[in-house]
Amino acid sequence: MTTKPRFLVDSDVFITAKNAYYDFGICPGFWEGVIRQHEKGRVFSVDRVRNELLAGRKDDDLVQWVTNDLPPSFFLDVESGDVPNRYTEIMVWSQRHPAYFDYAKAKFATGADGWLVAYARVHDAIVVTNEARAPDSKSDIKLPDVCAQFGVPVMNTFSMLKELAVRFELAGAK
Repeated sequence: MTTKPRFLVDSDVFITAKNAYYDFGICPGFWEGVIRQHEKGRVFSVDRVRNELLAGRKDDDLVQWVTNDLPPSFFLDVESGDVPNRYTEIMVWSQRHPAYFDYAKAKFATGADGWLVAYARVHDAIVVTNEARAPDSKSDIKLPDVCAQFGVPVMNTFSMLKELAVRFELAGAK
């Protein structure tokens, strides 16, 4: 029996969806689909992403969705098992990397990206982000580059939706 991959979603997936192509008023099916796929055990994120998402205005649609609609089980605890050890390895790598500016290292150390990679690495999950690789960057440590460094698979939102065979139906369509 083959295990279906588990997807760990980065905060930028939700922020970009809300601000662009999957606005809550235009495409509620995206948001409902995320919850359905979570209920099937396929889509999750980590508690550090939740913290990033809740940093918005309390009346923001995304903050309201995270607070009121997403089940608490969507956000996985990163402080368990071998995740903190893998996170430490990722932080040591990023802080010692000679190409990155100090402010890029500081920003990376305070965000959720390192935790996403650590959790995915320990639990054989796929990281989902809209970020693109930028291996020559000095000013920003990109999530796909960290995934590549540590052998963690990564894909974008649309690839995840295809993999999950998600379909959005038009309201009232037959």
